[in-house]
Amino acid sequence: MASLDGKVALITGAASGLGKAIAELYAKNGAAVAIADINQQAADATAAEITAAGGKAIGIAMDVTDEAAVNAGTDKVVAAFGHLDILISNAGVQIINPIEQFAFADWKKMLAIHLDGGFLTTKAALKHMYKDDRGGIVIYMGSVHSHEASKLKSAYVTAKHGLLGLARTLAKEGAAHNVRSHVICPGFVRTPLVEKQIPEQAKELGISEAEVIKNVMLSDTVDGVFTTVEDIAQTALYLATFPSAALTGQSIVVSHGWYMQ
Repeated sequence: MASLDGKVALITGAASGLGKAIAELYAKNGAAVAIADINQQAADATAAEITAAGGKAIGIAMDVTDEAAVNAGTDKVVAAFGHLDILISNAGVQIINPIEQFAFADWKKMLAIHLDGGFLTTKAALKHMYKDDRGGIVIYMGSVHSHEASKLKSAYVTAKHGLLGLARTLAKEGAAHNVRSHVICPGFVRTPLVEKQIPEQAKELGISEAEVIKNVMLSDTVDGVFTTVEDIAQTALYLATFPSAALTGQSIVVSHGWYMQ
């Protein structure tokens, strides 16, 4: 696998979970990484950990639903490292409820973070990637729910489906400027976001937490095993180092066989 020496990556929601794992692996493979997170202190702490381990990193405060904040943060990355090669649109939250009880404010919040955030960070990154047709790679963090639906997750499923459309459009528009796009679609990864869902789903469905894990989250996998953050980070590294546009516009499902396309 090729290295990321000389590459600059901006990763949203990177102070924890999947984003942090990707940032750490990218840094180990030579990339300078910008840890973008709504929590500036957490972003700085993660950047400090990577720097202490010998990598290059900075923390960036970024609310991905705020266009001005996204533009300013992206420009700050370019000012610090000189250019931008990779965007990982990873920031996300989860709110679960049946449709008839789903608050409109929560619906709007979910779509704003996942979809508006994906659009705004892409638009800001393209200003730098399109310049002189320099090119770049945009990777969206989708989900198996980009392809499948689950109860209680109407906003999340809708948002993750929407990212497929954004990525596919970018693949076609960006090709002339050497920009390609991908969507990584994880199965359940035992991040803090998923840990929070276990008791919530148990309450909503009237079952035990063990039953949520076995019969809801992992029932359709081939081995009853959670996808790991390392699985997703390695996939993100593979896509960032792939030598051509052969995979542009594609979604890559990483789910232990939960969903097969």
